[in-house]
Amino acid sequence: MGEIRASDVVNAACDALVAGLDTPGLRILAACTRAEADYDVHDLLPAALDELGLAFYPVGSEAGQEAAARALARRMLAGELTPREFTFRIHQRHGHELPLTERLAELDDEYDILEYGDRTVDQVNAEVTAEARRLAAHPTVPAEPTDSPS
Repeated sequence: MGEIRASDVVNAACDALVAGLDTPGLRILAACTRAEADYDVHDLLPAALDELGLAFYPVGSEAGQEAAARALARRMLAGELTPREFTFRIHQRHGHELPLTERLAELDDEYDILEYGDRTVDQVNAEVTAEARRLAAHPTVPAEPTDSPS
């Protein structure tokens, strides 16, 4: 969904192998060089995910966008992103178009006007954190998986 680099997908495949997951597609994905990753990951990922029983969402699909938003929410809750960075990335990626993340886009706008309103950064951060928890609590998205990339 454009949230991470292809080389990060290859690194994740390597980590999965080290953790004990082992499928032919995962081995092929993990064997990609950095130079090959940008070209090959998109074609190799669907089969590797299928072998692991995981869904592949087509680039640009609403289900894929929602899954990416939920993953970002979990990253924020893990401390990898600040609430402000989280809302900025959601707003930048989806604008006000994705119903699941509409409130986060609105909260990103609120960060921009804090000096003119009566809310504090801590209040907005708390609401962003509550939204992230809501997203992370429901990790499944409507089924739109496919066997081939689009």
